[in-house]
Amino acid sequence: MPSSKRKAVALKYIEGTEAPVILAKGQGKTAEVMLAEAEKSGVPVTEDKVLVDMLGLASAGDTVPENTWQALAVIFSFILSDKDKDGKSGH
Repeated sequence: MPSSKRKAVALKYIEGTEAPVILAKGQGKTAEVMLAEAEKSGVPVTEDKVLVDMLGLASAGDTVPENTWQALAVIFSFILSDKDKDGKSGH
């Protein structure tokens, strides 16, 4: 995908909260920087155009919309199980 069309949303789940929070979002060059920083920092990245478009409607600092919870649960579950396979704690 050309970098001018690329989009990214950074999320954080804080244990005990209702749902993840949107930390940052961007498109184009900003998205490329976010993805590069995530890779450099070892932050898991997944690609889902529909989901990123839905999350992009919310603002940074917002809890993710409830209509994205099921898709995000699948992604977080995959990330946590992948960490457990690598011998790392998922917490």
